[in-house]
Amino acid sequence: MIYRSISLRWTGHSGFFIQTADKKNIYVDPYKLKGDQWDWDKADYILITHSHQDHCSIEDIQKIAREGTVIICPADVSSKMRHIDRRIDIKLAEIGEKLEFDNGKVSIWPVPAYNLNKSFHEVDEGWVGYIFSLDGVYVYHAGDTDLIPEMKQFRNIDLALLPIGGTYTMNAGEAAKAAGIIKPKLAIPMHYDSLPGIGSKSDAEMFQKYCSTEGIEVKIL
Repeated sequence: MIYRSISLRWTGHSGFFIQTADKKNIYVDPYKLKGDQWDWDKADYILITHSHQDHCSIEDIQKIAREGTVIICPADVSSKMRHIDRRIDIKLAEIGEKLEFDNGKVSIWPVPAYNLNKSFHEVDEGWVGYIFSLDGVYVYHAGDTDLIPEMKQFRNIDLALLPIGGTYTMNAGEAAKAAGIIKPKLAIPMHYDSLPGIGSKSDAEMFQKYCSTEGIEVKIL
């Protein structure tokens, strides 16, 4: 899909490929990318939310990384990057610390992502979602999270990429409530229809229905 100056593609699960107007390539949580390394544009930036294999897949990072690719990730993920067989530039994602690249055209803010009543993503792990600005378009990738209090602080979001599958993250109803708090211009469901126990396309449709009562537009990719 095209949104203002950027193009965005859901690659499945929680993975996205985003390209800016000047052809900067950003991937978030690439996982099970179909095809070989020649089928994908090489990454300028790769954002990893946490160390679980379905979000930090070395096999998939290997497909898209080139010499000099910048990988932004939490501290416990950085040690896994030794398996990448080319020179990469690792930047640690620390909550509240802004990262800027490309003369300010790419700005990235790691934000909290954790479970409230589950033990899969503990707050003490320091795992993250990301708010990032690309050509002035603000994108929020929530990572694996529940509906957490910090979401009340997120403002002026254009695109909100929200997990809806339940079990490990918010379910469709909770994600719709999160969208109602954040009030993005457009909400996009993710983290469903890819692994056992995390919902299906019907959950995405349910999310869309719930969001309509919040006055939030949804695009199912």
